[in-house]
Amino acid sequence: MSISVFDLFKVGIGPSSSHTVGPMKAAYLFVQELQKNDLLGQVETINIKLFGSLSATGVGHGTDKAVVMGLMGYQPDTIDPSLIDPAIQAVLETHSLLLAHTRAVHFDWKSDLLFDAQVLDYHPNAMMLTVYDHAQHMLKQKTYYSVGGGFVLDEQDVADLAQEQHQTTLPYPYRSGQMLLDICAKEQLRISDVVLQNECALRSESDVKAAIYQLWKVMQECIANGIENTGILPGGLNVKRRAASLHNALIQASEHDVIYSTLSGMDWVNLFALAVNEENAAGGRMVTAPTNGAAGIIPAVLMYHMRFHTKAKPKDVVTFFLAATAVGSLCKMNASISGAEVGCQGEVGSASAMAAAGLAEVLGGTPEQVENAAEIALEHNLGLTCDPVGGLVQVPCIERNAIAAVKAINAANMALRGDGQHFISLDKVIRTMRDTGLDMQDKYKETSRGGLAVNAIEC
Repeated sequence: MSISVFDLFKVGIGPSSSHTVGPMKAAYLFVQELQKNDLLGQVETINIKLFGSLSATGVGHGTDKAVVMGLMGYQPDTIDPSLIDPAIQAVLETHSLLLAHTRAVHFDWKSDLLFDAQVLDYHPNAMMLTVYDHAQHMLKQKTYYSVGGGFVLDEQDVADLAQEQHQTTLPYPYRSGQMLLDICAKEQLRISDVVLQNECALRSESDVKAAIYQLWKVMQECIANGIENTGILPGGLNVKRRAASLHNALIQASEHDVIYSTLSGMDWVNLFALAVNEENAAGGRMVTAPTNGAAGIIPAVLMYHMRFHTKAKPKDVVTFFLAATAVGSLCKMNASISGAEVGCQGEVGSASAMAAAGLAEVLGGTPEQVENAAEIALEHNLGLTCDPVGGLVQVPCIERNAIAAVKAINAANMALRGDGQHFISLDKVIRTMRDTGLDMQDKYKETSRGGLAVNAIEC
């Protein structure tokens, strides 16, 4: 299985890659298929059913709204977030939904959009879309799985994966950290070089780099928007946005006082992460990295490097993304990046490991040191539960990104102080994350039925 930079990093909207970005994409794909099969003109009604984790925390994550917007023909990477609330209000008032911007069908929010706690076999993030003609005969029904990070699979995709039909010929294929290290040793390549060569099997090197710089541009815009915007985050928890006030406090002190690779820069790292995740919680535009719930970690660490390291160069952005992709792909292939599957260790833990690897790579780490940095960061996020209060990606998610970003920097520093030799390999930690996720009770996997999500409620 080939996992690209542009699989793990995708432009979308908040607050969740698995509960917002994925469902919107799935709904969009569904109406595109209706058009392709000349069925759209026959549709009179549509039914949406959200299962498992999409049902448990769907309202707090905006899953219901995302699916409706996808059915209307909007995509997560291009939609203007300001259009969502007015469009949803119009649907509620008129009981009409404009499929693919063209076909108006009757839609009653309460009866045509259902939440079902049942967990389907393949993945806890599942949704079923069904359309009917004027005689209420079913025209088409399809089930989609939002498997984390904005990845979407339908039933055929699942069958294809089971038969290993999706194989891409790469110059340096790897499925484990050890295989990656062996390639680096044999070919005398850095980890980022291996990933770049694989990417160039899919598109030109210039296209790869241009697309990465565009991702970085969106990340920077997200940080800037998060710093600029103030007020209370939506959803009812009355969580106050803090990035703007923190930024105002920091700019009163000289940025030149920040000494790179010391704790004096921690406030800035916190700021960058908080800004991104507050913007995510507000439904703003961002980049999955590798998910929305963990989207603040990688941009915070990379911004820290680009802004405060005196030797930072623009090309470091590409190197950072490529090395981070190596680790993210291993986490996804051999465990999961979905909070609904393995808890927050799969989201924040994976992102922290990716950021640690990226930073170690741009600072000149050997492949062994980069692998060690990722291992340290992931190891110390093992067992992390996903229990968002109120089903919202706010508490503890926003602060958790800031903490994990600092962890990533510390992990990279620790690895660079060593020789790359260490007791536990990244492969073993990833396997442990997978096994821990299997052992973890479902209530701790993005259902808001355990942990902080219930203990924070006043009885």
